[in-house]
Amino acid sequence: MEAGGLPLELWRMILAYLPLPDLGRCSLVCRAWRELILSLDRTRWRQLYLGCAECRHPNWPNQPDVEPESWREAFKQHYLASKTWTKNAAILETSVCFSLFRRRRTRRTLSVGPGHEFHSLGSALAMSSLFDRILLFPGLHEEQGEIILKVPVEIVGHGKLGEVALLASIDQQCSTTRLCNLVFMPAWFSPFMFKTTSGHVQFDNCNFENGHIQVHGPGTCQVKFCSFKNTHVFLHNVPLCVLENCEFVGSENNSVTVEGHPSSENNWAYTHLLGLIRSSPGVLPTEDSDSLMSLDLESRDQAWSPRTCGIVIEGSQSPTSPATGSPRAGSQEAEMGSNGERVARTPDSSDGGLSPSGEDEDEDQLTYRLSYQVQGPRPVLGGPFLGPPLPGASIQLPSCLVLNSLRQELQKDREAMALASSVQGCLIRKCLFRDGKGGVFVCSYGRAKMEGNIFRNLTYAVRCIHNSKIIMLRNHIHHCRASGIFLRLEGGGLIAGNNICHNAEAGVDIRKKSNPLILCNQIHHGLRSGIVVLGNGKGIIRNNQIFSNKEAGIYILYHGNPVVSRNHIFKGHAAGIAVSESGRGLITENVIRENQWGGVDVRRGGVPILRSNLICFGYSDGVVVGDEGKGLLEGNTIYANKGCGVWMMASSLPHVTRNHVSYNGLYGVAVFSQKEGSGEFPGGHGAQENFSEDGDAVLWETELEKDDPLRRPITIALVESNSVNHNGASGLYIQSSEALHVVTNVIHANRVRGITVAQSSQLTRVANNSISCNRQSGVKIEAQCKVELRGNGIYDNRGHGIITKGDSTIMENDIIGNRGSGLQLLPTSDTKVIKNRIHSSRASGITVQGHAKALVQENTIFQGKTSKTIFQQSSSNQECAIQNNRVLVFKKSDTWRLANPPARPHLENSLRGPSAAHGGQKVTAMATRITAHVEGGYHSKRSIFCTIL
Repeated sequence: MEAGGLPLELWRMILAYLPLPDLGRCSLVCRAWRELILSLDRTRWRQLYLGCAECRHPNWPNQPDVEPESWREAFKQHYLASKTWTKNAAILETSVCFSLFRRRRTRRTLSVGPGHEFHSLGSALAMSSLFDRILLFPGLHEEQGEIILKVPVEIVGHGKLGEVALLASIDQQCSTTRLCNLVFMPAWFSPFMFKTTSGHVQFDNCNFENGHIQVHGPGTCQVKFCSFKNTHVFLHNVPLCVLENCEFVGSENNSVTVEGHPSSENNWAYTHLLGLIRSSPGVLPTEDSDSLMSLDLESRDQAWSPRTCGIVIEGSQSPTSPATGSPRAGSQEAEMGSNGERVARTPDSSDGGLSPSGEDEDEDQLTYRLSYQVQGPRPVLGGPFLGPPLPGASIQLPSCLVLNSLRQELQKDREAMALASSVQGCLIRKCLFRDGKGGVFVCSYGRAKMEGNIFRNLTYAVRCIHNSKIIMLRNHIHHCRASGIFLRLEGGGLIAGNNICHNAEAGVDIRKKSNPLILCNQIHHGLRSGIVVLGNGKGIIRNNQIFSNKEAGIYILYHGNPVVSRNHIFKGHAAGIAVSESGRGLITENVIRENQWGGVDVRRGGVPILRSNLICFGYSDGVVVGDEGKGLLEGNTIYANKGCGVWMMASSLPHVTRNHVSYNGLYGVAVFSQKEGSGEFPGGHGAQENFSEDGDAVLWETELEKDDPLRRPITIALVESNSVNHNGASGLYIQSSEALHVVTNVIHANRVRGITVAQSSQLTRVANNSISCNRQSGVKIEAQCKVELRGNGIYDNRGHGIITKGDSTIMENDIIGNRGSGLQLLPTSDTKVIKNRIHSSRASGITVQGHAKALVQENTIFQGKTSKTIFQQSSSNQECAIQNNRVLVFKKSDTWRLANPPARPHLENSLRGPSAAHGGQKVTAMATRITAHVEGGYHSKRSIFCTIL
């Protein structure tokens, strides 16, 4: 094009009148002309595409109002697809002579209709030759007998879609055929409108009503821009079938059934279809398309942001140091508590613990402190320590908890990438399934791939059973009357990047040894659970966003055993993850936040492994281990929940180890054993869960596996090596009739006591723990409790070091630097105090009140203030035996240090390695509500919403 030529705008106006062949020739003139032709994309190319009677809008039926990226490219893809059926024409049209004498026959056009060459389709087919075009003119064409296609032909309706209706039953026995722009209806004698067993059929821009289409392998089919109304497409052993840009409406059964393993025998069209699929744009994600997978707890969508109100620690002046705050003004009036200890009237001293009165004392009076090291909180998930929750603040997640995009996950998992890229069996792409019973049913070793489809207002979207495999990418599944995706009987495959929401049952239902990979989906606003795994179901559930479901985000039961990792489960109306009825599973590196009930709820024989999860901002307890729940809680961060950090029953024998439990509203760890009537639920709803396939209230049948002999049972509940700090009530609260071991924990800066033992009819063993800087006493033991304290370091608590009314053995502990007495023995107590090192900077080392029975033997007691005695007891008490104790009186030249042995606890010699999960128990038939008495007005008799459906 010369510089002195016409303006480009004028050239575009002229070229807009050219037909398609002339546009192609102009694009071959030179590079400038080619660029000019390409610039007509929104004008001439759009006009050519929409003027073609054989195709609809390129984004029909899902997004008919959205223009494609390129009208020219869309027109090109449609043109290439429409010619697939003729790819074997060269072979069929070759004469039997030598290749030198090959002749090319001109295709004929046969017209059918009133006033035309043929009056019926059958008569036209009888006169047709290879690749002839049969043109049906407007009207109703009804065939009284079955039509058999013996030669390749093209049958096209003339005029607009809907003007040509064909009532026929067609049996294709030739290698290829194409049908376009027709309305198909079944003949009076057969429900089958079309069937083929070996050839290739291509449907373009057709409507099918109230009948069936059947394709048997090695036959293939290609269906594009077609509408199916109450029509069933049955594909049996097909090696490859493509359904693209189609609409399925009002099916009374399944819209598409894919049955049988893809045939190993392929027809001529298989290679051409495969090439066409790989050359067309797919739906595999790009980096920009994964923006919904947020990299932080605070999403770009306000609906997904964390709770805007943190937990404010009452009575604390500084949010960063609640253990050192001063009481409110007007609360300094002191009185004698019921236990005989000096307390101040503060909101958290109702049980008689000391409040921090006397903070303005002269600092030189505190020179009697010993040299020792207090164990502080441990690191969180390999990252920095989590501070107090602040309103509107987000949490910086460690890298192991950040969600990846789908592309990142596929790049990391080569097996998943190969699966996502594979095509076998049936490919369903950009289709709409609506207002019927079923969408796609894959059975008996069938294979199906679904990309970019919409499933809405169906009973279910996809069912996969009997060793079948499905690949689902970027589909939208919503408002199903039962489960969205249902897998059973060893079904499997890849479910990735889908939006699954507003379904009446579970978003994904996995049963009976099915084992899918569920990756990077958004599963939300379901009327039941997000994902259900039961009946020996397995699966890998990774990197999903599961939120705002009315029941548990993930529900595992009846020997379900999935791997649940790196998911964000939040804002559910029940538990984040619920495990019951002998459910198992490995639950690791998930972010579980802002759920109405427990972040994780385990009961009725559930035996999960919870490892390295962040469970935070819940409106109830962080983790609930209820009646007959078991399992392992290891390395989790349980943070800023409104209820308890961990609420558990000692009779369930859980193993709680290496967790970081901090800034929860009530107890850090609460251990109970009481329970009351079964079958009670909030709001009076029924307790029976429904797991029928279509939502009917029927019983679910399954064969339960036998207990795994490799899982060793444990006989005592164990709380070991945890960091429990800055919680709103006691760090550890025990009200249980079962034995319990509390070993090598760091219990620090809690709002009430370090450990409260309110009930313990069997022995509670507290060994090698660091209990420090708690707002009231370090340890309090109520009457009739059996407790052994051994090897603990109890430091700098703002009340007494230990208060006991029960039957306790206190041996080889360091009780140093507490504001009250180091050890206070109250009436009704029966205590052995042996080989401890005791010091109090402001009160007596040991105080014995009333007729407490005690044996105080071989202890080292350091002098406190000069105005206080080292040992104080009632003169009338004859049941207190004091033997062989060593009393050290302070001198200015002395330097006291804890040595031989060094300061307790000796954690480096006591920490245990990672533990395995332990055996399950029998399934119970009814849900039970767990209840317990709670100290000081913090709880109202039970774990907050600890019952799950």
